[in-house]
Amino acid sequence: MSSFQHQYDLIIIGGGATGSGIALDATLRGLKSIVLEQNDFSEGTSSRSTKLVHGGVRYLENAVKHIDKEQYSLVKEGLRERYKILKNAPHIAHKITLLTPLYHWYEVPYIYAGLALYDIISGKYRIGNSSIVSKKNALLSNPSLKSKGLKAAVQYYDGAFNDARMTIALLQSAEEKGAIVRNYSKVENFIYKDDKIIGVKIFDKIDNKYEILYAKSIINATGVFADNIREMAQPNIKKIMRPSSGIHIILDKKYLPSSNGLMIPKTKDGRVLFILPYLGKCLIGTTDNESKVEEHPKVLESDIQYLLKHINYYFNVKITQEDIISSFCGLRPLVDINHSKSSAQLAREHIIEKLDCGLISIVGGKFTTYRSMAEETVDYIFKNVNIKQTGIKCITHEYKLIGSRKNLKQIKEQLIKDTKKTSLINKLISFYGDRTEKIIEIANKENSYEQISGDKYDIIKAELLYTIRYEYVKKPMDFIERRRSLALIDKKGAKKILDKVLSIMKNELSWNEAKYVHEKNEALELLERAL
Repeated sequence: MSSFQHQYDLIIIGGGATGSGIALDATLRGLKSIVLEQNDFSEGTSSRSTKLVHGGVRYLENAVKHIDKEQYSLVKEGLRERYKILKNAPHIAHKITLLTPLYHWYEVPYIYAGLALYDIISGKYRIGNSSIVSKKNALLSNPSLKSKGLKAAVQYYDGAFNDARMTIALLQSAEEKGAIVRNYSKVENFIYKDDKIIGVKIFDKIDNKYEILYAKSIINATGVFADNIREMAQPNIKKIMRPSSGIHIILDKKYLPSSNGLMIPKTKDGRVLFILPYLGKCLIGTTDNESKVEEHPKVLESDIQYLLKHINYYFNVKITQEDIISSFCGLRPLVDINHSKSSAQLAREHIIEKLDCGLISIVGGKFTTYRSMAEETVDYIFKNVNIKQTGIKCITHEYKLIGSRKNLKQIKEQLIKDTKKTSLINKLISFYGDRTEKIIEIANKENSYEQISGDKYDIIKAELLYTIRYEYVKKPMDFIERRRSLALIDKKGAKKILDKVLSIMKNELSWNEAKYVHEKNEALELLERAL
């Protein structure tokens, strides 16, 4: 292929929320696109969030206190995008009730006013109304709360979701419309013509081979790794990323027996903490520390102690490190052009940058605003790149993602009637939505109802086969950690199913013994990075 020919309109580097969102928007607008991810899709930040779809309560307080229009706009955008995620992916995103316990009377009107303003800013995208809850009712719904000194609580609403599964739904939806999506495809170098980037040299980690791909435009959507790609394109360029790490710990559900979550408005160092129900467990997070960029960031002992210290202030039972089932660490892609603030003070705004060589980078932001970031990026491409306008407007505002296009209630009722497996169907629907029909079809045709995990998690062989065939699973942790999220919530449970997962994958993907041993050792090493 000569340098004057282009295989694609867009090459999108990065298979997290932003890159996947750009792929869907661009493809729907008629652009031939390919997504390249060096590891698995959403392996980094996009699978290690606090699992909330929200505007950002702490940003609102900063906006009001400091009359900060930038942070106010960020909150407003987040609340608008929250509504759209809940509407477009209801199988993996839902409204959640959050309670804020208050131990000083003066806090009650202050916090209530702030959360009521949060509702007002939502405007027509409001999903509920904040209210003051009595001490008695707060303890009834959350018996683990420390009762001594509790004055009242404020109840409000936000969104919750499964972040890794959201990314897969975006990619499947993009692929359905013609996008090419490839994980384990690392960009090694750029291809230039007259000092302009016209393509990439990639290494396929699965097939161990190099390829060269060409495109009219290259998009850097690699999150915390954005500076690495920028430096590859233009050596010695000034860095603009300032990542921070946030850890989460997982406890037994008994510590949060209700379906509601808790929001601790301010720790002694000014952080907001969340205690949330997640996949039958209790998720607590998060911290905010300056961090270096790592593919697999580790959970630090100091961060664990930080969370335990603050959580024990609000619980009536003492939680120790022995109570932690699992933990994980994610990196926030914070943008810091001025280098003037601590990472905890930086807002989650984003910027779009075009280098002289033609590389376009979309950096910063957060998962909740992935769709608007993607829309801005595609608009920018049409305005700043020599790509013919298709005339097709952005339609992702109301575009139902794969998994949420059929009546889930009817599908659930029919599948339960057909299989007599209520728990299994409920679990599958919560992960795969209407694609559960395909999993049950595989289970029936191939007699693959075999439990991988035992009854505790209802993971069957057909589910793994489905994710290998339709959800880009190539390694055991793709399934165990991201498609099914088990490694995030139960390290021991993940280890228990590893051998069965490996055995099924070996057969399905025709691995030899050496490949099997390599994949097992790699998975065990990754599991050990959890607590």
